[in-house]
Amino acid sequence: MPFANSHYAILGLHPSASVIEIRRAYRELSKRYHPDTTELPSTLATAKFQSLNEAYGVLSNPQTRSLYDLKIGYSRLNVIQAPSEPSKDPKTGQWSTSAYLDASDRPLSGGELFALFILGLTLVGCLVLAIFIAIVRGDEVIPNTALPQ
Repeated sequence: MPFANSHYAILGLHPSASVIEIRRAYRELSKRYHPDTTELPSTLATAKFQSLNEAYGVLSNPQTRSLYDLKIGYSRLNVIQAPSEPSKDPKTGQWSTSAYLDASDRPLSGGELFALFILGLTLVGCLVLAIFIAIVRGDEVIPNTALPQ
């Protein structure tokens, strides 16, 4: 295991662990190894508790965690990768290199949802503005020429 002597190993986690997983592991282990609550010898409990606090101190801060990851040679960019070999889409029968089974079947990001919301809001605003200007100018919203006589 390449990260056997790391802060992640002290917490019993993989380097790709989330902030919540790190916090949960720290709380559980701090209860287990706290010198006042453990049955371990005092010196051993103190040493384990101090190393646990040091590991949590580094991993709980995003900046220090990034620097630590670089130091131990772990890259978050390699966690999610496109498959190395193309896979065949069962629906179309075509080859795909997307990380998703169906490239069009992925969740929209927050930014994409916000852009769609703004686009819809702009469209509605333009329609309302056009109707308002037509009414103010005295134009008919529905011209009589369109209606049969």
